[in-house]
Amino acid sequence: MERFSFLNAIHSEYIAELYEQYQKYPDSIEPSWKAFFQGFDFGSMSYNGQSLTDGNTNSNQVAQGTNQIPEKVQKEFKVINLIDAYRTRGHLFTKTNPVRERRQHAPTLDLQNFGLSDADLDETFDAGEILGIGGSTTLRNIIDHLKNMYCDSIGVEYMYIRDPEKNKWIQNWLNANLNHPKLSVEEKERVLLKLNEAVAFENFLHTKFVGQKRFSLEGNESLIPALDALINRSADAGVEEVVLGMAHRGRLNVLANIFKKSYSQIFSEFEGKEFEEDLFAGDVKYHLGSTTEVTTPSGKKVKMNLAPNPSHLETVDAVVEGIARAKADNDYAKDYSRVLPILIHGDAAVAGQGIVYEVVQMMNLDGYKTGGTIHIVVNNQVGFTTNYLDARSSIYCTDIAKVNLSPVLHVNADDAEAVIHALHFAADYRMRFGEDVFIDLLGYRKYGHNEGDEPRFTQPKLYSIIAKHPNPREIYKQHLIKEGVIGDSILAEKEKEFKALLDKNFDEAKTIEKNKLTPFMPEEWEGYELVSEAEMLEPVDTSYSLDELKAIAEKITSVPEGKKFIKKIERLLDQRKQMVADEKLDWAMGELLAYGTILNEGNSVRLSGEDVERGTFSHRHAVIKTEDSEEEVILLNHLKDGQGEYTVFNSLLSEYAVLGFDYGFAMATPSALTLWEAQFGDFANGAQILIDQYLSAAEDKWKIQNGLVMLLPHGYEGQGAEHSSARLERFLQLSAQGNMFIVNCTTPANFFHVLRRQIKAKYRKPLVVFTPKSLLRHPLVTSTMDELANGQFQPIIDDATADPAKVEKVVFCQGKFYYDLLKKKEELNAENVALIRLEQIYPLDRAKINSILEKYTNRKQLIWAQEEPENMGAWTFILRKMRELPFELVSPAESASTAPGSHKSFEIKHNRAINKVFE
Repeated sequence: MERFSFLNAIHSEYIAELYEQYQKYPDSIEPSWKAFFQGFDFGSMSYNGQSLTDGNTNSNQVAQGTNQIPEKVQKEFKVINLIDAYRTRGHLFTKTNPVRERRQHAPTLDLQNFGLSDADLDETFDAGEILGIGGSTTLRNIIDHLKNMYCDSIGVEYMYIRDPEKNKWIQNWLNANLNHPKLSVEEKERVLLKLNEAVAFENFLHTKFVGQKRFSLEGNESLIPALDALINRSADAGVEEVVLGMAHRGRLNVLANIFKKSYSQIFSEFEGKEFEEDLFAGDVKYHLGSTTEVTTPSGKKVKMNLAPNPSHLETVDAVVEGIARAKADNDYAKDYSRVLPILIHGDAAVAGQGIVYEVVQMMNLDGYKTGGTIHIVVNNQVGFTTNYLDARSSIYCTDIAKVNLSPVLHVNADDAEAVIHALHFAADYRMRFGEDVFIDLLGYRKYGHNEGDEPRFTQPKLYSIIAKHPNPREIYKQHLIKEGVIGDSILAEKEKEFKALLDKNFDEAKTIEKNKLTPFMPEEWEGYELVSEAEMLEPVDTSYSLDELKAIAEKITSVPEGKKFIKKIERLLDQRKQMVADEKLDWAMGELLAYGTILNEGNSVRLSGEDVERGTFSHRHAVIKTEDSEEEVILLNHLKDGQGEYTVFNSLLSEYAVLGFDYGFAMATPSALTLWEAQFGDFANGAQILIDQYLSAAEDKWKIQNGLVMLLPHGYEGQGAEHSSARLERFLQLSAQGNMFIVNCTTPANFFHVLRRQIKAKYRKPLVVFTPKSLLRHPLVTSTMDELANGQFQPIIDDATADPAKVEKVVFCQGKFYYDLLKKKEELNAENVALIRLEQIYPLDRAKINSILEKYTNRKQLIWAQEEPENMGAWTFILRKMRELPFELVSPAESASTAPGSHKSFEIKHNRAINKVFE
């Protein structure tokens, strides 16, 4: 026994910390301690009925060593194990579900599972030190403390976090006041006020607009005081701006009672009136965004942004992160602590939608981090009609949080003060560590998915309980009355006053003739005009000083002094320098020079996507690395003092979330050029929801402009179905009302000017560029410095070599196929054929097309030629837009896949289409 007598004098908290370290990293502690803990674990296993087999330990030696440990010390360790179990598993035994108990977990936290008994309850243990309640504390007190902390209205998951500093911080935070709120009378009154607003607002809508969809918050009304508390706490800690994203559930309540949108305006929208703006179709009321400023009780002013969203759940998550990043970068000197992204999820959506995982993975990435996001799950315990057991395989809907080892607090939405406490934790943790926190706000949904649904069809038992359940306001009201904080008569008066306010606004709403679309982030968009399709066709001056262009070229083709690169990089820069001298700039030089001019004019450029630093086709090399240390060098950031910043980020392997992020970034930064590049153009289909719901429709639905550029490598070179087509037809189908530009440039100069147009225009429209692959190094695909400096974007390029008098066949085409046709034309010396390049497919410059056609007075045939199959590419768009012209189609036959997998089969079909043009 003397062998382990030293343990009696050792501080139990130190032993606990050492034991935690041993459990996570056994080899990191001193060998004698490791042997001791192995022996202790062996002894513990016998109490838990576990196998006594341990392949790594001599069981006889361990058993002998364990038996020599003083019984008091052994019990101390058992209590430490009990404490650890509450920290690890206490969340499984909480009172967090307001309407039912749906969990049956084993083993329990009963004493017997830890080698302890009721006889030990009044024995004192030093392990209480670990909990901050002092040594020589009875086991009964320790257990009461643990139950209050981990098994009441808040369940905490954090023991999987591998950072001791975070664990210690969380434990200290929870130890304060036993993980229970300690609110002042003023704070309690504010919680009740926000609950009253939330409940009364929903009740009012339910009685005044019977049967209309509103996606009620009822059952989770405590979200309103939760958001209020989060914003106030964060503002006191230094947050100056909030960017919030949420789906439709509870959105009207948030707009009214957090963003202070006029009640009368909301009521008017329920009447289904037209919007003032004739150019815009508008959207349903529970999709609209808002920008405002609120003042917290402590007097802090906070800018508030609620991003507009579609019904496609969780899509807005990525957009919010992009907006938050842009605001932090541009308005707050990259101090991410001053901008707070908040994402409000549904329980079924956060567990089921893949974009949540993609967004969560951005948390610590250089190009996408935002200083931590607070995720609030409005947990209705049902998704539309699907029970939680059918909606996920994980225990909790929030288990995605464990990907990044983010803490999760599960909280009973009926316990308003516990909800406030959980959000205070979230605010504090985010500000301390700059990482994500998840709050699982466990409530219920009072009605069906929308107010016209009958939930008893699918959950009759649950909804019989919900029908009798009081709302959170009534529960908290009774709590405050019992505490003596506020009188029943005062509460009744406040409820009456708020009801009168709603009635007044309801009457005012009837006088509104047309609804008004509130602008989103108006400060950022001041000075940018909304323009029509006709105005988009007007030329924009994109010229640039030739001398300054040459200076930029010199900077980006010179090896920095004192840095050593691999020979291929040095050779690449030499080749680019020679291009300038030879007046034969390739695609990459045209692109980099466009960025250089934009940067020199004081605008920033952000490029993001998979492998964009080098470029999928090893053509860009925007970032070069030194040979010895892999130091990153971006030559475009060394042009001159006062220039804009060029940032380029290789993204995570995601299209959906990254495109959404960059769309959000562009939404908040109209003065910068923001680009997203797909590794291959067809990969954009992984982000189709974002393209359909935001890129193409946001201006029409929400009056929102966006200048995002999408670069989609496209072209048929026999690489198979997956790497040929960027699905031009899909983008053209989405094109209407001047909502975006769609181009397929054939020269570096045209690419240069179309990029500059994005910045130089007085408006912002998304630009979709079908970029080349084989043309990146094609000997004919070059431009001169003068074409860059003194040219402008050409939406249509006529055949400069054709003699109109000899032309009988006018062929319109676009992209790489032009060079395939040109090669054949030169082989045949086909002077009767004119090849017209349609560089901008949308919007179509009909006037320019007509003027070109007027030149060819002897034409007998008008052809649209494309390399895509008949049912793809631009053909159906051309047919629809220019149906009065006698176009004939030349293309491969219609096909289910974009291209054949066999290179030989591809060549046959491709050449057949080329030959048909010249028949």
